[in-house]
Amino acid sequence: MPDAAARDLLVVDNVRKSFVKRRSWRQVIRHPLATEHVEALRGVSISVREGEFFGLLGANGAGKTTLMKVIATLMLPDAGRVTVEGADAERDPVAVRGRVALSLASERGLFWRLDARENLRLFAVLSGVPTAEVGDRVEESLGAVGMRDTGLRMVSEFSSGMVQRLLIARALVARPRVLLLDEPTRSLDPITARDFRAFLRRELSGRGCAVLLATHNTDEAFDLCDRVAVMERGQVLATGRAHDLAAALHGRRFEVETTVEGEQFLRAAAGRGLVGEVMPRPDGESTPGAWVRVMLTVVGDDVPASGAGLVAALVAAGHPVASCAPVATSLADLIQSVVSGSRTSGAA
Repeated sequence: MPDAAARDLLVVDNVRKSFVKRRSWRQVIRHPLATEHVEALRGVSISVREGEFFGLLGANGAGKTTLMKVIATLMLPDAGRVTVEGADAERDPVAVRGRVALSLASERGLFWRLDARENLRLFAVLSGVPTAEVGDRVEESLGAVGMRDTGLRMVSEFSSGMVQRLLIARALVARPRVLLLDEPTRSLDPITARDFRAFLRRELSGRGCAVLLATHNTDEAFDLCDRVAVMERGQVLATGRAHDLAAALHGRRFEVETTVEGEQFLRAAAGRGLVGEVMPRPDGESTPGAWVRVMLTVVGDDVPASGAGLVAALVAAGHPVASCAPVATSLADLIQSVVSGSRTSGAA
């Protein structure tokens, strides 16, 4: 978690970006001068502090990649402003490019007839890394993505997952102040993905680097990101900690193993504000004294908001508890709830 007093490294202020919509040949022939625009970004504003991991969540087409390209100066915004350590991305793009590194999931900007180390040495030099540090930077970046054993194999022989890892290593070699990652672990196996997230948290937080990543990965959104922004159709609908957003939208969920009598107690308590909701249990044994699993949704500030509170309430009422475990909200549920809530508010 970044220091509360940490300054903002990246500031995106009311950025807008539109593209001309593609038309069919029939539309062009009938209306040759007509144009129609699609808004990819509609007044996006976010800020990312030193040492912070900020996640962009949303379905495909929400505007996440477009926003990253605008920050990296690959696109000019139609309106609004982007600054990186005070440098304006439109007025001083050279300074911004020296502080920002971008790794896109669909990018293939590597030299296929060179091996991994040769690629990274080249990009290190192009990024202005001092000659004496190039070797160490290359090995550090390869180690971060688990590719030190690639030998002399050309990139053209790499699998898609290895290419993705090398692209991430290329972004790390310059030790950027702001790192932009588009689905960084999409093509990585679970172990490499876990190690890569650990590297990001261990190394980049200590250097004060700001990381902005677009992700569909639950572990990255809930465990790695300090804050997230949920986007839809070019707009930021909600910003905050993923766990806090999930709790605000869904309450806190627990799975409790207790007896049928304990379940009946919980159902009765739900009407008195102890729990917000008791989900139907699976079909099975319902005789007195039988053990059942109950899914609970706890809402509000006046009820036990932890597993310990629920267990204490059951035990105090004389009902045994075999287990009580929190149930994580899925990333899909979180995004869908934010989007649905926004649409409902808009309609109202």
